[in-house]
Amino acid sequence: MADTTPLKAIEPIARTSVTDQIYETLYQKVLTVELPPGTKLSEADVAKQLGVSRQPVRDAFFRLSKLGFLQIQPQRATTVTRISARMVGRARFIRTAIEVAVVREACKVLTEADFAELDAILAAQLEAIEAGDKNRFHALDDGFHQRLCELIGHGHAYEIIREAKAHTDRLRLMSLAYASRTAFEDHREIMRYIRSRDADGAADCIRTHLARIEDTLAKVRAENHSWFVEEE
Repeated sequence: MADTTPLKAIEPIARTSVTDQIYETLYQKVLTVELPPGTKLSEADVAKQLGVSRQPVRDAFFRLSKLGFLQIQPQRATTVTRISARMVGRARFIRTAIEVAVVREACKVLTEADFAELDAILAAQLEAIEAGDKNRFHALDDGFHQRLCELIGHGHAYEIIREAKAHTDRLRLMSLAYASRTAFEDHREIMRYIRSRDADGAADCIRTHLARIEDTLAKVRAENHSWFVEEE
């Protein structure tokens, strides 16, 4: 079992935002595998390291467990969940169903102003790639997909995507060291089809883009087998 990773104390914060800040701190550490799958966490230890009481830590743990990032077992250590290939497959299914509908609608309704905004996100993605900043690229990647949903008037669809893709985000971030350029080129191709109002082409492109998680899953699993759930 992996050892607990030390956490840096956070600055004093307003009581109403303690849980949110603890949640975001732990979410990012799980996402970047700074807290690898299998890591044991203690409410008391986390509260001490972050300089807060145990209740907001307990609340943050619960929220992370609902995302599938933590496994809470009464009278036993809370652990960072191992990655489930089955859940990755389910997340991909949900994302594909939604995002195919999103790009088809985008082909109908996006304006030149919308294209300019999305192009700016792509330009920022390229800058992140050239700077070797995979965390920024990951945030901009999410931003691209989120703005597509918002610009067609269905921002709520991204909330469903965000919850589903939590199961794939650790894999995606690990892959960006070698796959960010491919993801960027996929985004440019998606935009090319949307701009030309080619709904079938955009749908095929988004399917290909989201299917790349399968190759990432195989690569990461081969390199870090202990991070994965043993499934039949």
